[in-house]
Amino acid sequence: MKKLINVVLGIAALAMLFICYRSIADQQDFNKEIEQRKVDVKKRLIEIREAENAYKEQHPDVGYCGDWDSLIAWVKDAKLPTIIKQGVLTEEQMEKGLTEAKAAAIVARGNAAEIAANGLQGFRRDTTWVSLIDSLYGEEFNPDELCYIPHSDAVDGEKKKFELIAVWIKTKSDAIIPVMECGAEVETYICGESKQWKRAAANFREIEEDFGNYPGLKIGEAGLNWNNNAGNWE
Repeated sequence: MKKLINVVLGIAALAMLFICYRSIADQQDFNKEIEQRKVDVKKRLIEIREAENAYKEQHPDVGYCGDWDSLIAWVKDAKLPTIIKQGVLTEEQMEKGLTEAKAAAIVARGNAAEIAANGLQGFRRDTTWVSLIDSLYGEEFNPDELCYIPHSDAVDGEKKKFELIAVWIKTKSDAIIPVMECGAEVETYICGESKQWKRAAANFREIEEDFGNYPGLKIGEAGLNWNNNAGNWE
């Protein structure tokens, strides 16, 4: 009888060890899933930042784009300039007053004697235009997904969009500049059916709000504290 009791106790001890191990492993897996979701959201925000910066560069009078449909439509068709460079200026050429711009202008005029006199036979600066998608993202990129928060469909199957703001502000030095802000609050990507997901999101929000921070992930700042579109995790 005593031997049987010892066996039962041994099995019970092993069962408790397994339960403890499984509980720790499950929590570790859960934490890894949360971190991966953050990584995915940050990646998408960086993609948005690249698109917005390129948009502003080509639309200086407009600034950043505050409308998802317009931004995505532009990304699909936009092209970026790429400069093809051949040859470099020597110190002697620069000492004689040649600059990149002057050298490019001489070559563009096509006067062989002038080109030879300035030693620019192998110098070339040409601008070509390439697809923005190919230049910034690669062929696997889907511009239609740009506005959606990764994993935001984990609960009801419906994707949520990032909140996007684009405005012009007056700085303390009275300069008028365009600024933008794009973010996702924590509940949109740390989400799931279980209480564990809700508790994790609530804890994150509480901590960030206690420090006066944005309760989620975002880039930029649509206010006087503009930050050159930095991410709040950077």
